[in-house]
Amino acid sequence: MVATVKPQSLKMFRRFTLLLAPGLLTIATSLTLVSCTQENQSPTNQVSDTQTSKIKTKVLRMGYQQAGDLVRVTKVLEKRLEPLGIKVEWAQFAQGPQLMEAMNVGKIDLGNVGETPPIFAQAAGAQIAYVVGRRSDGRRSAIAVPPNSPIKTLKDIKGQKVVFQKASASHYFILRALEQVGLNKRDIQVLSIPNVDASSAFLEGKIPVWVTGDPHLARAEKLGKARVIKNAVGLDSPGGYYIGAKQFAINNPELLRIVIEEIDKIERWAQTHPKETAKLIAPYQKLPPDVMELFISRRGYGLRAISPDLINEQQRIADYFYKNALLPKPLNVREAMLTSEQYAAITPPTISQK
Repeated sequence: MVATVKPQSLKMFRRFTLLLAPGLLTIATSLTLVSCTQENQSPTNQVSDTQTSKIKTKVLRMGYQQAGDLVRVTKVLEKRLEPLGIKVEWAQFAQGPQLMEAMNVGKIDLGNVGETPPIFAQAAGAQIAYVVGRRSDGRRSAIAVPPNSPIKTLKDIKGQKVVFQKASASHYFILRALEQVGLNKRDIQVLSIPNVDASSAFLEGKIPVWVTGDPHLARAEKLGKARVIKNAVGLDSPGGYYIGAKQFAINNPELLRIVIEEIDKIERWAQTHPKETAKLIAPYQKLPPDVMELFISRRGYGLRAISPDLINEQQRIADYFYKNALLPKPLNVREAMLTSEQYAAITPPTISQK
């Protein structure tokens, strides 16, 4: 079954952009919600039933980004939950900010985003909860230019038009990268465009500097259309997160524990089976095998429990945005956290505590 859901409200998403520096151009506000239930063969075996008497929903609404989602492709959640009477619905979004907006207006329950979107969502008043962390080593994100560009180093982007989506993980990346070479946001001209819309323009040579990630980056590299001047390796980012609607997370700890277990298992499998993973995702991405192999080779896998150290790391990111005048007031990320008892209830013992 495939269904398209039109957005009922973009008010919160517009509030995200109002939180940002006045000099930045308005972000594209398109929001695409596409429910997907395509079939594929899962590499995992059916696990034993789990006590679900306290689960307060019969439908789990998952959000995923345009870059794709291995959990959706392999249908591991459906295989685990549907025998328990819980249906899984999927909605696709261009990037993290659009996913967070949909969560705020009640369209989805859980989704995977980078470190930045939940900060701006919380600052705009969204009632969200950090559920579990995700690892990333930065290899799949980069600042890229056309191959024949006169821009040779990061310092050379001063005064240039730089394309990325505001309030996405690329936003933190570009600010930190600029800082490392003695520049700041006032030294560039920002055009805020989602990756899915910017990709074609970059391939046509119409974008001088692009802050992006896979699979768009991998495609541009394999087509010989991109030269990376810096990737995000070594960037002091805590990685990404699965974020949940706060009341949903509070009401359904047993369900979240099952979901985290299944995500953890399929990611562990993918980490040791890169070629099989590429074959699974390829039909959905519609990308050549060489692009898929590059994409999968630098895709980060592995979950992190929400710990005091991780909370402190995320707070540092929020403080950084405030210091750069991108938030109107200081933000306490702990207000979007669950209690230690609630995290103990949803986090399986197999999840790394570091």
